[in-house]
Amino acid sequence: MASLWPPLTDTAPDLSGKVILVTGGTGSFGRAFVTRVLAQHAPAKLIVFSRDEQKHFAMQREMDDPRLRFFVGDIRDRSRLLRALRGVDIVIHAAAMKHVPLAEYNPIEAIRTNVDGAANLIDAALEREVEVVVGLSTDKAASPVNLYGATKLCMEKLLVAANSYSGQRGPKFKLVRYGNVVGSKGSVLPLFLNQRETGTLTLTEPAMTRFWIRMDQAIDLVMLTLMDGQGGEVFVPKIPACTVATLADAVAPDAEKKVIGIRPGEKIHELMITPDESRNVLEYARHFVITPSFPWWGGPKREGSRVADGFQFSSDIAEQLDTPTVRAMLREIGYPV
Repeated sequence: MASLWPPLTDTAPDLSGKVILVTGGTGSFGRAFVTRVLAQHAPAKLIVFSRDEQKHFAMQREMDDPRLRFFVGDIRDRSRLLRALRGVDIVIHAAAMKHVPLAEYNPIEAIRTNVDGAANLIDAALEREVEVVVGLSTDKAASPVNLYGATKLCMEKLLVAANSYSGQRGPKFKLVRYGNVVGSKGSVLPLFLNQRETGTLTLTEPAMTRFWIRMDQAIDLVMLTLMDGQGGEVFVPKIPACTVATLADAVAPDAEKKVIGIRPGEKIHELMITPDESRNVLEYARHFVITPSFPWWGGPKREGSRVADGFQFSSDIAEQLDTPTVRAMLREIGYPV
């Protein structure tokens, strides 16, 4: 029986002998990425870069591998990044301030981490002549209405433009953009699972739709970008969506559903690709690629099927999952629903 969470790529890059650094490496994505690379690849060294010493300590105790290095540092600190990137081949940039309401209330902190931090990473990567940088973005960066999305859009623009500084021989800066990762920190799923014990689930807006991706698929997308990205592209997965009401019914069908209204900075529906981006979008079997508007740094022309002008990929017109399917998908990955 085919998995309800199909892989986004059937191949993987050759990471043998590479030195890889993951910013935000103690977070949900970082831990999952490190686990897969250690299990399926043969890197020379894998550096976990994060400012949270307690998470470093916990991760170090769980993952006893001689290839691992735990480097305490903050992407706001350019000099620390320069030290960390010495001898590094590949950077996966997952560090970010991600919580929408906290970013709305603490805007300058989000800017310092998500925008200034990205600029510091670009400078350090250019200085240390790494091979490639892959930045993790979000659907909230597409036509953003909240500060978190706006900072991620700035991060995207910075990394795309950085290819003009590196030229043909310097680092290649690439991006992935995807939706909510099932079960990650900040996801509504852990909240619903906890609330289920009380008999009442709080819903911001029942008709709200969100894209859903499994962590394995998010890593697949990064691997695909490492292999196929030429520099300056944004890789977007073809993933399904569902309403908040559908997810709540899948987790706790008998619980009371209490509507509390949308939070500051939230959309009813999310965009992964905007109509204005459509003129630069190529479509493939399991993903899209947004090519850079000004590929002045050259490189071979990318082949692919162009989408129609005005095309958009939004959570209300993507494949919509029903309650039984969502429940089956959650059970497949081990959630008690």
